[in-house]
Amino acid sequence: MVGLGRMGGNMAERLRRAGHEVVGFDRNPDIADVKTLAQLVQQLPARRITWVMVPAGEPTRSTVTELGELLSAGDLVVDGGNSNYRASIARSEELGAKGIGFVDAGVSGGVWGLENGYGLMVGGADEHVALIRRVLEALAPEGGLVHAGPVGAGHFTKMVHNGIEYGLMQAYAEGYELLSASELGIDVPAAVEAWRHGTVIRSWLLDLLARALEEDPGLTKLKGWADDSGEGRWTVEEAIRLAVPAPVISSALFARFASRQAESPAMKVVAALRQQFGGHAVHT
Repeated sequence: MVGLGRMGGNMAERLRRAGHEVVGFDRNPDIADVKTLAQLVQQLPARRITWVMVPAGEPTRSTVTELGELLSAGDLVVDGGNSNYRASIARSEELGAKGIGFVDAGVSGGVWGLENGYGLMVGGADEHVALIRRVLEALAPEGGLVHAGPVGAGHFTKMVHNGIEYGLMQAYAEGYELLSASELGIDVPAAVEAWRHGTVIRSWLLDLLARALEEDPGLTKLKGWADDSGEGRWTVEEAIRLAVPAPVISSALFARFASRQAESPAMKVVAALRQQFGGHAVHT
């Protein structure tokens, strides 16, 4: 496991609990099992499997390139970060020229995945996915694993998943602001708690909103500022490319942009939810 942060560290622990041997590398030597990627590769048995959980973009690109110099034909690299699916296809071609397999794995579950499992959306050749099937099943809860298609399909599916997440969070946020703005003196935390039971809008995100309101009933500790990780932008870009109407996801993305220009009670909810499920930084 390359990258032992919020996600990678917990994933390594979940695999160990399932009986798998895991060697972990991280730039922080205090949590790493080895000092370098070269040492990590040396400790793995033949047909080596490396799972990369580092930030998307240049950190992932450089890590995969370095692994490509260290691994041998028949080995496998899994990119479990939030990479753009086009970049994943390019990395697969780069490694494939050396006989090294590549799987792109969209991973959802945030800081709760250690106990609850991680939803996995996987792209790659059948033989490569079969090689890590037991690992995937150890990480995912029952029913939470899909081999979505060839390389690129995993990260494309995760991209759309995150776009949907934007829309759901925005709907809860707008509902919260409307309740709070009413002159009727509505007990907003109690209303949100009631929505969690027996209603058609109950969900894990709603559970997390109730949790956030329990910790900070008026969300007074947060600024109404919400970052975007890039996946929402990519989803909108693909919707434009494919001529698929996506007004909800687009509006949710633009609302995050607007939150950086003016305070928004609704965006406090989005910020709180991102902190609850992913441990993302917030502005206080």
